[in-house]
Amino acid sequence: MAVAVQEVLDKTAHQLRISRVLVQAGMIRPERPDRFLNAVRTLGKWGATLAGGYGAAAARYPDAVAVIDEAGSATFGDIDRRTNAIARGLRELGVSEGDAVGLLCRNHRGFVEATVAISKLGANVIYLNTGFAAPQLAEVLDREGAAAIVHDADFAEIVEPAAGDRAAVVAWHDGLTPNPTLDELADKHSTAPLTAPAKPGRTIILTSGTTGAPKGAKRSAPKGLGAAAAVLSRIPLRAGETTVIAAPLFHSWGLAHLNLALALGSAIVLQRRFDPEETLRVVADTKATALVVVPVMLQRILAAGPEAAARHDTSSLRIVAASGSALTGSLALEWMDRFGDNLYNLYGSTEVAWASIATPEDLRAAPGTAGKPPLGTTLRIVDSEGRDVPPGTTGRIFVGNELPFEGYTGGGSKAMLGNLMSVGDLGRLDDQGRLFVEGREDDMIVSGGENVFPSEVEDLLARHEAIADVAVVGVPDEEFGQRLKAFVVKKPGARLTAQAVKDHVKQHLARYKVPKDVVFLDELPRNTTGKILRRELR
Repeated sequence: MAVAVQEVLDKTAHQLRISRVLVQAGMIRPERPDRFLNAVRTLGKWGATLAGGYGAAAARYPDAVAVIDEAGSATFGDIDRRTNAIARGLRELGVSEGDAVGLLCRNHRGFVEATVAISKLGANVIYLNTGFAAPQLAEVLDREGAAAIVHDADFAEIVEPAAGDRAAVVAWHDGLTPNPTLDELADKHSTAPLTAPAKPGRTIILTSGTTGAPKGAKRSAPKGLGAAAAVLSRIPLRAGETTVIAAPLFHSWGLAHLNLALALGSAIVLQRRFDPEETLRVVADTKATALVVVPVMLQRILAAGPEAAARHDTSSLRIVAASGSALTGSLALEWMDRFGDNLYNLYGSTEVAWASIATPEDLRAAPGTAGKPPLGTTLRIVDSEGRDVPPGTTGRIFVGNELPFEGYTGGGSKAMLGNLMSVGDLGRLDDQGRLFVEGREDDMIVSGGENVFPSEVEDLLARHEAIADVAVVGVPDEEFGQRLKAFVVKKPGARLTAQAVKDHVKQHLARYKVPKDVVFLDELPRNTTGKILRRELR
């Protein structure tokens, strides 16, 4: 009985903490009763899906700007009405409840409209990587059983051989196209409200595929607002503001901010292609308060030089939210020294969503940290037997939160420890409870009997004044079993030899952590979200 009472008290306290965060963010605020009731009815009809979210937002603030892109702006009401028509058009093309639809689009309103329309049909949306080649695209469409594909005209050459006899709809185009377009579907069909499906569709986000073929990760719509509150508890986004989403929307990080902006009633600003100075210009022109990036975008903005930054007033930025790949301590400090202490870094994965979030205070106090678990998140560092390890000791990272992963579409899941899921990384906690990620479990190498984490060497070399980018991997070695190999990109005009790289590591780290090989490259191979393709380096 006492245990049951305590569980009720704990749940009540957690709900109160969620409510407090949502009030601070402005998600819970006074508004017109009729609009609020219409929004509640809409969410009751559609659930916590993007269909329900845009319908509820259209009921609450129909004339507020939802999306700004190269084509102009669209309100929440515009998107709700147009997606009713687009959904009818997709249904006419053969898309039914429970079907899967591939989405191969850059960042623009068509991505949003297609996603919402697919959601209104109760179909599953597969977010496809814009870096795919035709064979990889065909493999994913076949594996996931896609009934149709929505794509930008840019990708017609790879879509045509991959799509087969599937229906194809063009989202963004600059001229004539043989396939129907979202605009044509919107113009041709009724914008009247639709009947909700019996069962809401799922989102299928593909893993990055940096170590193998990308897998489809299934997720249903979150229940309640706990997931939003978790992120907002560490990243202080506010309702009714403007967010520039530079990170790809097909990636879980960009998609998360699409959902957060919707929940907050905030406008999102989208660009089809990332350009460092153009991003600064858009921030200045829209007076955006938040910028969502992957870390390589920070590198490129900084590389554009202080002159580029000086040409644009970005003082409106309160938040620069980064995720998707490792953020080195040196990059975090360089960014904050130039643009102010506005940098937040979320660490997680496609499967676990988030594990921890570092605030500017964390990044200043402990450069390189991944931060602390947000509200409602449990994080444990354990040994090979599943036992908690003390602070400072490296172990496997397991996480539990309010956005559960439902397994891969092809079957299987990640390792579990009770209700906690493995991230697949090794890490440690400091005495303040801040997480430091050492690297992938399968990235750790044993060289001459010593455990070596390539990320430690990478972090050291990333701080070298002559190095612009670096990756360190383990390769086979006949004498030591494995050895480190460093791939280095020099800063323009820098003079640096392989021996100088080795000497620098030797001066700061143990001898067995010195790379045996150093290779200079013009650039590192990365995927569209900025992750280094280590399999190519190996």
